[in-house]
Formats: sequence, C-alpha cells, structure tokens
Amino acid sequence: MKQRSLGQHGPQVSALGLGCMGMSDLYGKADRNTGIATVHAALDAGVTLLDTGDFYGMGDNELLLGDALAGRPRESYQLSVKFGAQRGPDGAWLGYDARPAALKTALAYSLKRLRTDYIDVYRPARLDPNVPIEDTVGAIAELVQAGYVRRLGLSEVGVETIRRAHSVLPVADLQIEYSLISRGIEDAILPACRELGIAITAYGVLSRGLISGHWAKNRGGDARDFRQHSPRFQGDNLERNLALVELLRQLAEARGVSVAQLAIAWVLARGDDIVPLVGARTPERLKEALGALDVTLTADDLAAIERAVPPGAAAGDRYAAPQMAMLDSERDAR
Repeated sequence: MKQRSLGQHGPQVSALGLGCMGMSDLYGKADRNTGIATVHAALDAGVTLLDTGDFYGMGDNELLLGDALAGRPRESYQLSVKFGAQRGPDGAWLGYDARPAALKTALAYSLKRLRTDYIDVYRPARLDPNVPIEDTVGAIAELVQAGYVRRLGLSEVGVETIRRAHSVLPVADLQIEYSLISRGIEDAILPACRELGIAITAYGVLSRGLISGHWAKNRGGDARDFRQHSPRFQGDNLERNLALVELLRQLAEARGVSVAQLAIAWVLARGDDIVPLVGARTPERLKEALGALDVTLTADDLAAIERAVPPGAAAGDRYAAPQMAMLDSERDAR
C-alpha cells in the first residue's frame, strides 16, 4: 500500500482511507456483517486510515468498528473520529456542540465504543458558532497532553478558523469535500493548508456515488438515504450531472479503467498532501476503489478530464440549504 503523510504534524497513513459512515447511516439500509467484512478487506489490503463519527448511527458506526478491529494490532491502523453533531432520536440534526466539557464527554464514549485507549485524529465535525475555536482546540490539546488523542484535525472550516486553530495546536489535516465536481477548496483553503503544512483528507471523492459510474436516474429510493434530498440528485440537476459522468465514462473506457477509478485517481493526482477517503460499503466496491492506486494519469489525461468536467460544471449545491448554512468552509469556497 502506498503511503502519504497526514501533514507535517501527522502520521504516515495509507494513500487511500476508508470512510465508514455509510456502513451504519445516511445511505439507506446497510448490512452490518458486510460492513465488517469491508473493514477487514481494507485492513488486509493495507488501508490504515479509518474515518468515523460518534453521530453516525448514533454510535453504531463506532460499535461496528470496535467489532471489526477486535484482535487487530492497535498500531496497524489510525482512527479519525468526528464529534459535535447533535441528533434527536428520530435522526434529526439539532446543531453542534463543541464545548470543552461536551467534547471530553463525547471522547469518553468514543473510546469505550471503539475499544481503544486513544484516538489518532480527533476533530469537530463542524464549527460550533457558539464556541470560540480556541476553546475547542484548547480542550483537545489537554486530551493530547493526557494521551487520549494523538493529533488535532478539522472538518469543513474556512481559512480564518484554520489559522486560529493552528495557532493553538498544530493541525494534522482538514477533512473536507473534494472531487471533480466539488472544487471549492482550490482558491483559498487548499493554498492555506499547504502554507501551514496541513494535509487534506478528501471525502465525497465520488460525490456520494453520483460520479461513481454506478448511479442511475431510475434508481429506487430509500427514505433513510439522505441523497433523496440532496440537490445534485434531484430532477434536472441529476440529468446534467449524469451527463458529465457519461463524458468521464468515455475517458475511463479509453484508459481501461472504471469511472470511479478515474475520479479517485484524479483526486490522488492533485497532490501528495491529499488523502482520499472512499466510502465503500462492500468488499467489491472497495476493491474497485483500490484499483485507482494503479492508475497514473498523464498530463494529456488530466487535460481531457478538465475539458470534460471543468470547475463549476456540477448542477446543484453539495448539501441542502440548511446544511450549507452550517459550513464555515463555504465562506472561502468559490
């Protein structure tokens, strides 16, 4: 497995990480045993970076990972955990809580569910507008000092927040959406991270399956799948976005690779300081994603991809309006 550094202040990790959210939540029905088998397949293939959140399935995803990792040497993988999102018993989103006492309590539960003594990278899921980022990061610094957390990460925040957090405790990585059709970080956020030596862990590299090559407009619905309400998956937006996928399919077939592999390889080619997270939920999809590591894109390939899917080509926002309003990162996105 190829390795990349999680910034100047982070560990060496696998060049692809595994995002585990969909094994428990938000993408509709998921099979627990298949999720565990996918984690095992990832570890066996050399994937070391596993990403979760304490609010994925209201703790279920951490419990799943705890089961999947049982018996595996702790030093053989890194756990990236998000905290702070508040949810009701019906799954509704209620806001964010990044107060020091709240995050320390959240960590205590995560350690228990994951069956571990420490978290490798701990990060607020979003900026809590009611808590200065310095207070949140200061509390994480105390957890680092105590040995419960190894490194600080951030998620979906803008340049000002990144700089303020980094002044309190070095930031290892920023987790943020980045794909062929979500390129808002390129103007300000990515340059700032590179200036500070902060890596990018890119989620949504296949735009939640939209540009995987497997999505169809007549796909059946599942009320538990949040994509049923995502702007890019709706009506004319979906038609326009799937037309982009067909252009990518022509390029992929010419290279003898899948659309998903081409899209992931594009993110990998954007810099060695970017680690894509793939949200595979089955061993088969994981195997396809890992194949992207063997795809080397030439300058001509990259130019052809840019012509097919230029910046801003996607139709629709990446989240519904209420969720977009909670993204500190959108202040610096084009």
